[in-house]
Amino acid sequence: MTGHVEPSSDQLARFLADDPGGAIVMLNLLRYRDTADYSEAPELDPGAPVSGREAYQRYSEGVLPILAGLGGGIEALGACHGTLIGPEDEEWDDLVLVRYPGTTTFVQMVSSPEYVAIQGHRTAALADSRLVRTTATRL
Repeated sequence: MTGHVEPSSDQLARFLADDPGGAIVMLNLLRYRDTADYSEAPELDPGAPVSGREAYQRYSEGVLPILAGLGGGIEALGACHGTLIGPEDEEWDDLVLVRYPGTTTFVQMVSSPEYVAIQGHRTAALADSRLVRTTATRL
């Protein structure tokens, strides 16, 4: 099975065109590689093998200050323990809910030079992922 780590150009175009306005929460479902693959970002390779989870931690350490500087933050983070409803072979390691002031803030973050410089850790870390924009509200 081929993993989904980056959006297609069509997905990105729809994401930008269908901006719901206002604050958003991005639902991240993450499945890590057993061993991180830095072939697409050799400049970030730590020089010794690391797990996908370790590579994602490096990504998180770099992205959190960028996110905070734009007024965003982590709403929830947790380990996944099986899929009750969904494809039999679709299993996730972690779930992260990330709040942004809006879609434009998300785009600003992922386009920033600071983000681009660390994004390779995310790509190296993940075997598969889902990224879903929501307009979550507090109950």
